[in-house]
Amino acid sequence: MSWYTSVFGKRACAAVVTATSLTLMLGGCTSYDRYSAEDARKDAKEGAALTPGAVDCAKARCIALTFDAGPSAYTPQLLDTLKKEKVHATFFLLGRDHVVEHPDLVRRIADEGHEVANHTWSHKILTELDADGVREELTRTQEAVEKITGHRPTLMRPPQGRTDDRVSEVSRELGLAQIMWSATAKDYSTNDSALIEKRILDQADKDGIILLHDIYRGTVPAVPGIIETLKERGYTFVTVPELLAPGVAEPGKVYKP
Repeated sequence: MSWYTSVFGKRACAAVVTATSLTLMLGGCTSYDRYSAEDARKDAKEGAALTPGAVDCAKARCIALTFDAGPSAYTPQLLDTLKKEKVHATFFLLGRDHVVEHPDLVRRIADEGHEVANHTWSHKILTELDADGVREELTRTQEAVEKITGHRPTLMRPPQGRTDDRVSEVSRELGLAQIMWSATAKDYSTNDSALIEKRILDQADKDGIILLHDIYRGTVPAVPGIIETLKERGYTFVTVPELLAPGVAEPGKVYKP
C-alpha cells in the first residue's frame, strides 16, 4: 500500500451541512462558511460577463470533472480520453513525486486547456500544521507549477478536504480559493472501474464537482463511461472556473456544492 493510499484510506471529516456552513466533526477541523457555484455567480461583480461562446451554467446542466494527486503514468491515457470527448477538467496536482517528476504532463495538461490547480506539496493534512507549514505546502507547488507552465494556480484542494480558519487565511494570502466536491468514487479503495463509474453516476447532479484520482489503476478506464452517460443525461462538462462564471473564485473562500 502506498503512502497516498494509506492517507486517503483514513476516514475523512464527517460533514453536517446547514444553509450557511459545513461543520467538520473530526479533530483538527473547524466550521467554515461554504459557497456554491450559484453563490459565486450571484456574487459576480457588476458588469461581469461570460466569455463569448462560454456555456452559461446558470441555465445549463453543468458539472465539473476534477482529478487529484497526479500527474502519473495513467494521466496520458486520461488526457487522450478527454481530448477525444472534447471535455476540459480541473487537475489538482501534487507537487512532490508528481509535478516535479512529470513536467511534460503538467505542461500538456495546461496546453490542452485544462485548469491546473494545487493539491499541496506532499499531501500533509493542513489542519495539523501551523501557518508556516501550510504556506510551505502550498507555495512549493505554486512555484513548481509556475516554473513549468508560466502561471500560478488560483485554486487549491486541501488533502481530505480538511480546512480551518488558518488554512483559509494562508490560502487568501497566496491567492488560492479552496474547492471541495459533491461526488466521489472513493477510488483509493477499489480498482473496480465499473464500481467507480456507478458511484459517480449515482451522485452526479447539476453544479456538481466530481472527485477522482488519476493515480489509481481502476480510475481512468471508468472515465469514458462517466462522460458518455452524463452527456446522455444532458450534462455539460466544464472546469471549476467555468462552473462559477461569470463569478470568480475568491481567495480563501471554500466552494462546495
